Formats: sequence, C-alpha cells, structure tokens
Amino acid sequence: MRYVDGALTRRFFLSVFVTTCSLSPSLYAQGRGGSDWTTRGGDAHRSSWVRTDPKISPQSMAKPGFQILWKIKLKNEPRQSNSLSAPVLMDRYIGYRGFRSYAFIGGSGDNVFTIDSDLGRIEWQKHFSATPAQGSSTCPGGMTAAVARPATSAFPTANAGGRGGGGGRGGPAKSGVGQPFDGAVTLSAVTTPPQPAFPPAAVQPGAAPGRGPARMPELLRALSSDGLLHAMYISNGDEPAPPVRLLPPNANVTALSVVDGVTYAITSGNCAGVPDGIWSLDPQTKAVASWKGPVTGDLAFGPSALYVTSKNQLIALEPKTLTAKAPYDAGAEFSTTPLVTQLGTRTLVVAATKNGVIHVIDGDSPGTALAKSIPGDPNPDALSSWRDSAGTDQIIVTGPQSITAWKLADRNGALSLEKSWTTNDVRTSAAPLIVNGVLFALARGDRNAHATLYAFEAATGKQLWTSGNAISGFVPETGGLAAGGSTVYFGSYDGTLWAFGFPIPH
Repeated sequence: MRYVDGALTRRFFLSVFVTTCSLSPSLYAQGRGGSDWTTRGGDAHRSSWVRTDPKISPQSMAKPGFQILWKIKLKNEPRQSNSLSAPVLMDRYIGYRGFRSYAFIGGSGDNVFTIDSDLGRIEWQKHFSATPAQGSSTCPGGMTAAVARPATSAFPTANAGGRGGGGGRGGPAKSGVGQPFDGAVTLSAVTTPPQPAFPPAAVQPGAAPGRGPARMPELLRALSSDGLLHAMYISNGDEPAPPVRLLPPNANVTALSVVDGVTYAITSGNCAGVPDGIWSLDPQTKAVASWKGPVTGDLAFGPSALYVTSKNQLIALEPKTLTAKAPYDAGAEFSTTPLVTQLGTRTLVVAATKNGVIHVIDGDSPGTALAKSIPGDPNPDALSSWRDSAGTDQIIVTGPQSITAWKLADRNGALSLEKSWTTNDVRTSAAPLIVNGVLFALARGDRNAHATLYAFEAATGKQLWTSGNAISGFVPETGGLAAGGSTVYFGSYDGTLWAFGFPIPH
C-alpha cells in the first residue's frame, strides 16, 4: 500500500506543479536549487540537527506508530569492519522521472547505491571496477568513505528548516510568477552551494540556449579504492567527465566532504604508504593540497575555516590550502569530531576530550577556550547540538555508558556549560540526530548483539521509543544515522538499509 500511496502522491504533486508554473528545460535532471539536502550529509557544521519536521515531534513519538517502513538488502561485499556508509539524503528532487526523494549509500565493495527513499527500492546502482588491496584490520581496502554531496559552510538563516540549509518537507509551500522561461520566483531565488568545475561547467544536459542562465545539475561524489574521485549525475549515475585523481590507490579514506566547491578527504592507518592527514582538491586547477597528522573523526566547517582535532590539539585550517592557524591545546587527548555552532554573531567550535571535558573555542581566535565543562563520563565519542524552544543552545554528548546534554549559557558575555540531563546504561557511539526536538541515538551492537535505535525527548532526556529487537545485525563504525522527510535511516553490516518512520495514512 505504501507503494501505491507513494505513486499517487507523486502524480498529485506533479499535476499541481505543472498547472501552477512552467518548468524551464534547464531544470532537466536537477534538484530545487540544492537547498533541500538533509542531515547528516548536508551538515558541514556537524551539528546533526534537523530543525523542523512535519511528522516527528516529542508528542508524536510518545504515541504508537513509529516503526520500520521498509528495509532493503543491497548487494555489497563487506571488507574487514567496513560495509555500508551512513546514508546521504536528498528530500526533494525533480528529474526526467518526476518527483523523487533519494538516499545515497556507499558500499565497501566499491559500490554506490541510490535508493528511492519513498518506496524503498533501488533507483540506480554503480560499481567501480577498481582492484582493492587484500585488506587488514587497519587497512580494510575497498571503498572506505561515504559518498558526498555539495554543502555550504554558511550558517542557515533563522527560518531555515534544517542545518543543511533547507526546509525539507516541513517547509511551507510557496509559489509565484517569474520571468518567462525562468520558472517560479521561488526557484530563481534559491541559493545553490557552489559547484566545482569538475566536471566542466559546459556539461549541462537539457540546458536551453538563450533562455536565461543555465542551472548546474546536482552531482554526487564518490572516492573509489583506486584513489579516483567520481562525479555522478544524481538522476542516473552517469559521469559527465573522467574521474580525477585525489589519492594513490588503496588509501584508507575515513571521510569525504565537498564544501563550498572544494573536496576534502581524511586518511588514516598509513595504508598504501599514504600518511595520516587531510587532503583537498582545488576544483579549478585540480591541484591537491595536504595537512599531515592524525585526525580524530571528521572535519567540521565554519564560514572562514575548517576545524580538526588531532591528539591534544584543536586546529583551524584555511579552506582549500589547509594552512594551519594557531592551535588550541586542551592538555588531554580529544576523542570527538569538532562541531561548529553560532551564538549571536560568534562562531564557536566545540569538542570533547577523553577525560570527559567539553571545550568551547572561539572559531575566529582558536588559541584559547571560552568555556570548559566539569569532567563528565570518560571517553565520549560523538557530539551534536541544537537550540531548544527557549533559545538555549544544548550540546549532546554520547559515550560508552550514557548520553548527556549540556546547556551552553551566555551570562553577560561569559560562556558556561551546565549539565542539563543524563541517561544512563544506553551504550551508543554513532553521532545522535536531533529532529524537531526528538533525539535519535543508535547503539551499534556487534557481532554478538543487534543494533538498537532509541528516541528521546531532546529537552529532558525522557525515553520516548525504542526499536527493541526489530533490527537484525549490527552497524559498523563506518555507518551511522541520517534523517530527512520524517524518516531515520542507517545501514547494517549485512548490507541492509533500514528506514524507520510513520506509515503513510490510508
């Protein structure tokens, strides 16, 4: 019945859209200006916050109905501890096949899968014919990083629907009359994250000469195990230009990002002789720059710098060139990816050390801390942030034994961290997601225990829902949560992609 409803819904919206505005041919195989990428893949700040949602809320999660919508087994070969990456989402896409919502997943067997997330079926899939190394526990071989899509480092506007910069399905519908052949004014007003010159800007299928500025098609990036960066049309996976070399073959790439048009990759394990560090690809010159050193987790991006935690230091790097600024030394080893948030006009960078202390750094002058928490549970492994209905910023910390929320308070210009709530005996490690006031946390499980998805009221820590024994299998360290369109997604080690949400009413 979900398939039928999905088809009916699409036909209804397509009818409404065609009768209210004229689609320019230059919109062929394109999204709505790239504004509706959803968390986590569209969140360059690593906040993991989806501000609004039409169905998910603390009130709705307290009632029955949130459940498995679908699961699909993908043909992928696990390699060592790697299997499916965390999904990257696109909630609203208009292409030659009509309206679509997509989940993009990288597979360790050099695979890319694009799933119609409304219907739970494969839209297209692609295998890169690279020959990966045999692999080991530290150098698994195969495609080791998630796929990536263009994101922006700019903070979302006050009325944006999500940290990724778009309202998703929770945003209000709008329309208007634009200039001839330009479509509705709401389309022409959308700001699109910069697209790299790879592939060349001249490649624009369906563009109409002489009908206003052509819009670039949306492209998905993947780094195959041979070190080549691929750019694929979202609509069908075709590559409009040859791939570009970013790294030597068989490097262990733990993260891939495309922010403000520049591609960034993180390597670890000294695999294939590639040292630990960060690598950037200039979209204009194809030149590769690097910063060498161990990296904890992923990068976080602010409007003027990107931030990395490395042993005891939090370091700000210049975009593209990766030139390091003065580091902040925490006096203890960092254990989390940084996150970037905005308090008033200030850019703040937050990260946690193994002794359970949260450090808040001035993003523009990162040499000193603006605030530190008292020690919490040791060995925290992930952070998220959100702003509650009272306008208070909260930092969510997950660790081996608990989830803790800290209020970030500004008292006459002095920042402080005050513990808000703690839940005990919840073993999570994936970065939690906050969706419209609901905190989703994932206990990964292991080869002897299945994964479990939890939902908490983000303001209080009250448990609202749990998946119980519904999930078979575990989620490896390379996997994680993503949310958009009232649905939460993750992939398990056995190659299954899971989707949890509220069923479409009949």
